[in-house]
Amino acid sequence: MDIFGKRFVFSGDVGRTEDFLLSSPERPKWADYLFLESTYGNKLHPKEDVEQLLVDLIQRAIHEKGNLIIPSFAVERLQSLMYMLWKLYKKNRIPNIPLFIDSPMGNNVLSVFENHPDWHKLPVKECRAMCDHFNVITSYKDTWETIDDPRPKVVIAGSGMVTGGRVLTYLKQMIDLPSTTVLLVGYQAEGTRGRQLLEGAHEIKLFGKYIPVKAKIEHLESLSAHADQFGLLDWLGGIKNYPEKVFLIHGEPLALDAFRVKIKDAFGWQAGIPKLYDTVEIML
Repeated sequence: MDIFGKRFVFSGDVGRTEDFLLSSPERPKWADYLFLESTYGNKLHPKEDVEQLLVDLIQRAIHEKGNLIIPSFAVERLQSLMYMLWKLYKKNRIPNIPLFIDSPMGNNVLSVFENHPDWHKLPVKECRAMCDHFNVITSYKDTWETIDDPRPKVVIAGSGMVTGGRVLTYLKQMIDLPSTTVLLVGYQAEGTRGRQLLEGAHEIKLFGKYIPVKAKIEHLESLSAHADQFGLLDWLGGIKNYPEKVFLIHGEPLALDAFRVKIKDAFGWQAGIPKLYDTVEIML
């Protein structure tokens, strides 16, 4: 926003340059006042063989006659997972195991992908073929039919941090089974069920009841849509001026403070970490 000759830049969630489906984020060239997310301000994404991990988990689900449950964000993450599984199937790296998508919002985003091919890298024909390969659930009745389906299967369902959505119904029925694997993809914020599972919780509260966690919990942090510290610094590198103020937001305390120091070392900028209800007076 340009106000009284000053440019206010809000980063939003900074994406990744090597994203499966989306183009690299555009870098701002000028910022007098910068509001920057810092989710991974203190971390670099691990170098993981995502495809091989998915292959291994699907093979394990088939061998154990179990289910692979993937809680997922509905926008872009779900579509990226679909694309990876579709590629693995086309390359004959996974068999024709039933693949279910159970996310009403995710279904709507699939329509956006199909109707706006210029917004992403996936050609329309490929997008349609990918969607046809999946069982897209549209009703809660179908959710229960999928749960009752005895075949080994993969279910991708919202929400990504296990805070709500259809995935809770699957976990209530399946998380106490040793043959179930729950794959967490991306960042899990403090206080969420996803974070509890990631940290080894022996039970989880679902619909008012505590359910023992006997499922295997896996994590793929490298699938996060957020840029890591290197990506954030690269995004900042396009700014030609010296910002008057930099506000670090949207991060846990350790990430915020580490990134504040990193920005000072890398650019010489003074970055602040605002608190709730802080007021900053700007001289125009």
